[in-house]
Amino acid sequence: MKKKTLKSVDPVIYELIEAERKRRQEGLEMIPSENHASPAVLAVLSSILNDKYAEGYPQKRYYGGNEIIDKVESLCQERAKKLFGVPYVNVQPYSGSPANQAVYFALCQPGETVMGMVLPHGGHLTHGWKVNFSAKYYRSVQYGVDEKTHLLDYDGMAKLVQEFRPRLIWVGATAYPRIFDWQKLRQIADLCGAYLCADIAHIAGLIVAGVHPSPVPFSHIITTTTHKTLRGPRGGMIMVTEEGLKKDPELGQKIDKAVFPGLQGGPHEHQIGAIAVCLKEAATPAFRKYGKQVIKNAQVLANELIKCGFNLITGGTDNHLILIDLRNKGVSGQEAETRLDKAGITVNKNTIPFDPNPPFKPSGIRLGTPALTTRGMKEKEMKQVAKWINEAISHPESCAKIRSEVKKLCRKFPIP
Repeated sequence: MKKKTLKSVDPVIYELIEAERKRRQEGLEMIPSENHASPAVLAVLSSILNDKYAEGYPQKRYYGGNEIIDKVESLCQERAKKLFGVPYVNVQPYSGSPANQAVYFALCQPGETVMGMVLPHGGHLTHGWKVNFSAKYYRSVQYGVDEKTHLLDYDGMAKLVQEFRPRLIWVGATAYPRIFDWQKLRQIADLCGAYLCADIAHIAGLIVAGVHPSPVPFSHIITTTTHKTLRGPRGGMIMVTEEGLKKDPELGQKIDKAVFPGLQGGPHEHQIGAIAVCLKEAATPAFRKYGKQVIKNAQVLANELIKCGFNLITGGTDNHLILIDLRNKGVSGQEAETRLDKAGITVNKNTIPFDPNPPFKPSGIRLGTPALTTRGMKEKEMKQVAKWINEAISHPESCAKIRSEVKKLCRKFPIP
């Protein structure tokens, strides 16, 4: 039987995929939560591992024929344990939000008090934001950043902890450009005996590369996505640290039961296999070099944008992302996103701390360097990118010209 290609089976989807490939190749992907996975990772995602049901865990499945699947998942678990230095990991969550939901399900009863960073200050929906399940099913108390410095307000957080005594405290962010002081955060959690959960979805790759402090010595639980700076497939993991097992020796089993059968059915073993590949890639010297370059690129880009008159939240960055307050430029985040898109530069509109504008027309944009660094771009290219960003936002009539220049640069740096 002749093997059929995607192009022959579904030419419409084929053309859409090719159009997306062309868009990425010819443009600059600067949304900090996005990256380019390797061909090896993508190969496993499209493999026959997709076809197998494997409800349960290795050696404890509810379906037959999982002898090889067990090896795949166990290998992924062991690689994660070694890479992050933890005694326990669950690699079955479908993504970051389901991973966080499983932590709630394992530790909290409906109505119990939980705490996380408020979304408009850089937190995540699942850390207790009012429209999310995490605030609808639990009593959510939100901490934030200092109004003047826009840095995490540790003192204010400590006061809230002593007043409301949460059972679970989330630390992690989607739009916070500075490092977290994990030791201080653990001391705050200990004020009421709370579980400290580090959501490192954005910074997992930076932690592995040694350019961001690790929460492992101080937190009880760690959740993460496996894409973003880790450069893997869209997926999630939950880790329990030695500190977590000291607090509750059965914490790992509670997490396992929360994921399955508590919240999920059959795990996506093609995704888990792809996570295993990305973890192997992340354990190499080349990946550590990559992580360091991500930071260098972000800081050079930040400094160049400041020279162009942009107002950066916290005045710069310690990690992979930059958050810009555009009010002094006289444009909204939505307008800036649109102009940059026309110039071949993809960013996202974003709220800034204490933003006077609504979420659909916020005052800021968020951008980062993980994907550009994956393509091999360095400090020289960041300086040019900053000039293009400034020109496109200040002079939208020049966007077509910039797009042509962006294409020329991108031809020198093909995506994986």
